[in-house]
Amino acid sequence: MSDLIKQFRHTFIESSVNLIPILLIIVGFQLFVFQSVPENVISICIGFFIVIIGVTFFLMGLEIGIFPLGNNLSSEFLERKSIFLFALFGFALGFSASIAEPAIIAVASQAGEISKGALDPLTLRLIIATSVGLITAFGIVRTILGWNISIIIIVGYVIVLVITYFTPPAIIGLAYDSGGVATNVATVPLIVALGIGIASALQGRSVLKDGFGFVALAAITPMISIQLYGIFALGSDFGTQTIEFVAAVDDEAHYQEGFTIIKVITDLFKTFLNLVPIIATILIFQYLVIKKPLANISGVIFGFIFLVIGLYGFIVGIKLGLFPIGESIAGNLVQMNNVFFIYLFAFLIGFGTTMAEPALVAVIKQADKMSSVRLNVTIIRLLVAIGVGFGILFGAYKIVNGYNIWLLITILYSIVVVLTIFAPKQIVAFAFDLGGVTTSEITVPIVTAFGIFLATNIEGRNVLMDGFGLIAFASVFPMITVMSYSIIMNLKK
Repeated sequence: MSDLIKQFRHTFIESSVNLIPILLIIVGFQLFVFQSVPENVISICIGFFIVIIGVTFFLMGLEIGIFPLGNNLSSEFLERKSIFLFALFGFALGFSASIAEPAIIAVASQAGEISKGALDPLTLRLIIATSVGLITAFGIVRTILGWNISIIIIVGYVIVLVITYFTPPAIIGLAYDSGGVATNVATVPLIVALGIGIASALQGRSVLKDGFGFVALAAITPMISIQLYGIFALGSDFGTQTIEFVAAVDDEAHYQEGFTIIKVITDLFKTFLNLVPIIATILIFQYLVIKKPLANISGVIFGFIFLVIGLYGFIVGIKLGLFPIGESIAGNLVQMNNVFFIYLFAFLIGFGTTMAEPALVAVIKQADKMSSVRLNVTIIRLLVAIGVGFGILFGAYKIVNGYNIWLLITILYSIVVVLTIFAPKQIVAFAFDLGGVTTSEITVPIVTAFGIFLATNIEGRNVLMDGFGLIAFASVFPMITVMSYSIIMNLKK
């Protein structure tokens, strides 16, 4: 118990330090740019503290429960020597994790509201979840058989870009954002743990080269499937009519009414329900297929309990702290009519939220821990954060000027494909996964709200066509920064 308390204290301090960039950005803009203090400053401060608690519990849950569980499941399936059963488990896990993913639910709901029901949220969720399930199964087969991940990723992005040319413009941003949110807080830890577990268990495999790549593949397939849905089910003229933004029901008031024991228990239970499909999948395969009890069952139970508390802390803290201040700053920026400050805020908020992203920290540390290659965790986090910052800035520039997303995204992914050819093979899959990990529980709500708010308040913009797409840019730029850095370091050596 003392070790657990010590680990909690260390993780809490680390989580607090990770949120400092966001606090500095927000305080700086409020005091020096807007020269004002938000009215609800107390609830915002409480919200930030709850986010820190949530991040702490989340990281603890991953470390003591989820990552060991993924490694153990990989070893058990490999012992059975049944690729089919392992792939079937991968599909079930990918599907159940995605269908329960809060960020996917949020983006699908926003798309449904903005399109006034033309896009059905449940259909979008099912398409994304099926895509992630299939590609998780494929990723397991790929890792076991040792297929080259670089070639697969390059082919995948070429297919994405070709299909994008034929996709209704109003769907493109949503499709690319779907790829970003598909790799999120409920999905990433488990599929990363699976990949690392397979690479660690198989002789001659490299954790960095062979264990990563699951997240990258899981980001590509929803882009393809949502665009195909747009081409064949919606038609080329979909979204050409002007669509007025319909605001989502604001849950913030729900949290500002005051906390009661019943409300907290109810919301914790709702958060737990998001993880039920994942837990059910694991238990069914563990006891009916593997036919063994769970190893380290106390660690797994505590891991999931901590994960539920962490996710609940995210939801409450974000709604109390990050959402109100983000909306307030975005509103002030639009009223100032100064694009410099819009771009500056876009870069800084992308950088700050990424530095605070718990899933990113967890994945980089796990890679460093399990790989024979020593990684500089701080430098990688900075590279990814700078990449996300430039991605959000680039996306904001697109919204302000009304540029075609297809042309911009084609140029960016073409750069990624070229970098993939020259980057060290050890780092390619890891770099692609980092692009997916960045779009997690802290980043997605703020960035999506910022994009929609900008598109809503700039004359001549179509909210569905222009409001989405920021997540896509936030995903692609970290791939560019990490691979570019690895190429430069390789040349120096």
